[in-house]
Amino acid sequence: MFIVTGNHVNVILYGRDGPVRLIDLFAGCGGLTEGFRRAGFDPVLAVEWDRSAAATYVANFGDHVICDDIAVVPDEVFSRADVVVGGPPCQGFSNLGTRNPDDPRNLLWREYARVVRLARPDVFVLENVPQFLKSDQYGLLVDWSRNGPLDGYELTAGVLNAADYGVSQRRRRAIVVGSRHTPPTLPPPSHGKDDPSARWATVRDAFAGIPFATGPTVLPARLLESGIAGPFKVNELHLSRRPRELSRRRYELIPPGGGRFDLPDHLLPNCWKNKPTGTVDVMGRMEWDEPSLTIRTEFFKPEKGRYLHPQWDTHDPDKCVNRSISHWEAARLQSFPDDFVWCGSKIEIAKQIGNAVPPLLAEAIARHLTATALA
Repeated sequence: MFIVTGNHVNVILYGRDGPVRLIDLFAGCGGLTEGFRRAGFDPVLAVEWDRSAAATYVANFGDHVICDDIAVVPDEVFSRADVVVGGPPCQGFSNLGTRNPDDPRNLLWREYARVVRLARPDVFVLENVPQFLKSDQYGLLVDWSRNGPLDGYELTAGVLNAADYGVSQRRRRAIVVGSRHTPPTLPPPSHGKDDPSARWATVRDAFAGIPFATGPTVLPARLLESGIAGPFKVNELHLSRRPRELSRRRYELIPPGGGRFDLPDHLLPNCWKNKPTGTVDVMGRMEWDEPSLTIRTEFFKPEKGRYLHPQWDTHDPDKCVNRSISHWEAARLQSFPDDFVWCGSKIEIAKQIGNAVPPLLAEAIARHLTATALA
């Protein structure tokens, strides 16, 4: 039996042997840990090789992080845990990458499987891009659960849209759940695009209380003992940029929901002139009353996606906000709370935000497991 005590923020989940212990692998800044912690899980170990992401994790969850390549972390480090979670690097599977089947990053999920074998959790959760479920590597993972290192775990897998779980973002991720005791299931959606009782959260919801005007272009001069910049509060991440005049002229012509196809020929770079079809969301402007599209690691560059601020006034150009979203706004779209702090340079923090699992999605998975596979 599992017992929950405390309030929604500081809840603690207890099992037969005390607090329910969580290991987070390829932890990044801790999006999965944040969601599972909200649901009462006790994070006891994390592995993350990137120093700035590991510093962010430590600043929010405590000093139980191993900052190293998971492949060199010895077996004896991984003691018994109740739940193992993690998102092995996805670039080898992503549509945005080369999708090279021989990409060495494709094999890192095997290190994840090694830890599962050693820690023998009741449940594990693996997160990746949707293409992972169509890969040979996923087929091998299934084989390993039937007759191999993960023997004894029953699997379920599917693609979840973060917007269906209260996140102000349409972000589709593959989720694989393995359970040793009961057949696992995935959480049913709590929100819907046309659900009158729980509609999708919107960009307007996420940006509530954030001023249109941004702050300085640089982070405060603050360093940890390790030499890594930070920690920074989210209002210190409401950073401005100085776009070129040509970029500003482009921004001014793009309405909500629009993109590069709204630009006249004389403002198009040659790469777009020579490609009249294809991606429609680059140089795009968000819409107030819709979720955003997927937030990636370069959300501060409008030419990389639909990252222009949604504020627009067809009658008064002075009331338009012609800039990319800030780090603070991106963190909100990923459902990070405002008391979450960040470490690293501007680019490093942007990577942490863009690569993270939205905590609200992680929390929905965690609460579903508490009610089903861990009950």
